[in-house]
Amino acid sequence: MTADITTATDHPALTRIPVWAREKLSPQAIETIKRVHDWVETECIPAEAIVKQQIERDKQDGKWKTPALIAELRTRARKEGLWNLFLPKSFGDLSPGLTNLEYSCCAEIMGRCYWAAQTMNCHAPDTGNMELLAKYCNEDQKQKYLLPLLNGETFSGYSMTEPDVASSDATNISCRLTSDPQDPSYLLINGRKLYGNSKANEELGFYILMTLSDPSNPNPHRRHTMVLVPKSTPGLTMTRNLTIMGYDHAPEGHGEYIYTNARIPRENIILGEGRAFEIAQGRLGPGRIHHCMRLLGQTSRAYDLALLRCTNPTKTPRGKIIGAFDSNIEKIAWMRMSLDSLQQIVYNAAHTMDVSGNVAGRFAIAQCKVMVPATAAKIIDECMQLYGGQGLTQHTFLPEAWTYARFVRIADGPDAAHRHQVGREELREKKVDGVRRVFEGYGRREEELREKRGMGSEAEKVGLMRMK
Repeated sequence: MTADITTATDHPALTRIPVWAREKLSPQAIETIKRVHDWVETECIPAEAIVKQQIERDKQDGKWKTPALIAELRTRARKEGLWNLFLPKSFGDLSPGLTNLEYSCCAEIMGRCYWAAQTMNCHAPDTGNMELLAKYCNEDQKQKYLLPLLNGETFSGYSMTEPDVASSDATNISCRLTSDPQDPSYLLINGRKLYGNSKANEELGFYILMTLSDPSNPNPHRRHTMVLVPKSTPGLTMTRNLTIMGYDHAPEGHGEYIYTNARIPRENIILGEGRAFEIAQGRLGPGRIHHCMRLLGQTSRAYDLALLRCTNPTKTPRGKIIGAFDSNIEKIAWMRMSLDSLQQIVYNAAHTMDVSGNVAGRFAIAQCKVMVPATAAKIIDECMQLYGGQGLTQHTFLPEAWTYARFVRIADGPDAAHRHQVGREELREKKVDGVRRVFEGYGRREEELREKRGMGSEAEKVGLMRMK
C-alpha cells in the first residue's frame, strides 16, 4: 500500500520528494518522514549554537563526550520511535520497516543539521558498523558489540586507512595480525592506522579493524582479516587527534594510531580469517551512500541561505539586490538543477538496492560517490561566494558544510576509485558488444530499406548511422 500523493505534499517534508519516489512511499514511511522533519527543524537546528558551546566547554574541561543536549535528544528520540531508522527491511526484526528509498528521504532531512542523525542513532560510522555486525557476526559477538550500539549505549570506529600505503587499494593494507606465540587463543596486532573515531571520545567502545593476516596467500583478497578491538586494548595507542581542514569534529573526532603487540582474543575475528574483503564490501552497501543522502539535506540548506542572500534588501551592490544580477540568477538556476539531479541519483541508487539488491546497486552507489560530494561542494562554494567575506567565517555554517562535502569525496574510498569503477563497467566487453550489435543492426536495416526502395547504388548510400 502506498500513500495518496494528492495529499502527501501537504507537509513541507514531502514537497521536494520527486513524484516517482512519493508513489513508492508507504503510509508508515510518510508519517516517519514528517516526524523526522519536525524533529530536525524544531529540536536540532535551533539548538546548534548551544551544542557548539557545550562541546567547547567540555573540551576545555578535558572531556570528549556527547554534549548534554544531544544526549537528552537521543533519549527522547528513542522513546518517540525515531531510532535506528537506517536498518533496511532485510534485517528483519531489527529494522523499523523502511526501505532504502524511504530512509533516503529521512536521511536527507537529517543532513540539514550536522549532528541530527546522531540524535536518532543514524550517524556514521555506527550505521555501517551496525549493518556489518548484524550481517556477519556470530551471536556472542552481536550480544557484546551490536546490541550496545543498537541501544545507543556506546559508539564505534571503523579502522582501515593507513598512512604508509595507498589505502584506496585495500589489498595494500599492512597492519599485521599474527597468532600470539605464548597463547594461540590470542592474536597480536602491529601497525599504524589513520582515522577511525578518536580514542579521546569517552563513549567510544571499540574499533572494527582491517588487518593483514596471511600475506603469502596467492589470492590477494584472502589475505586480510577483520577483527573487533576494544578501545581499552593494551598496546593500542592514539598518537594524536587529527583535524579535517582545521575542524576536530569533537567529540567523535579522528585519530592516528599505533598498534604495538595489541592483544585480543581469537574469538574477536569477524566471520573468519581471510574474509575481510567480503565483509568490507558488505558494509559498503546502503551505508556507503548514507553520507550522500545527508549531503543532499546539507546542500539544500546551503541553497536556502543563497536564496536569502540574493533577496536580502539590505545587500544592494550598485543599487540592486544580489539576486537581480544576471550572473547570480544563472547561479541560482544551476544550483537548483544540480541539487535536483543529485537527489535523483541518490534516490535511484537507494531504489535499485530495494528492487535488485546491494550487488546490483553497486554501480549506482559508485555514481553517487562520484557525483554527490563533488557537486555538493561546488554548490556550497557558490553559496559562500554569494556571502562574500562572511561566507568564509562562522557567520554561517557554510565553511563546515563545504568541509564535510570535501571530506566525503574521500570517505569510504576516494571518488577517483569509484569513477574508475563506473568507467571500467561501461567499457566491459559484454556491454560494448551489445552496443556494437545495435549499430550493426542499423546497417543491416539500412540495406533492407535501400533495397526496398531501389536505392542500392553506392553513390546514393549516405549511411550516416552505419558502422564502418
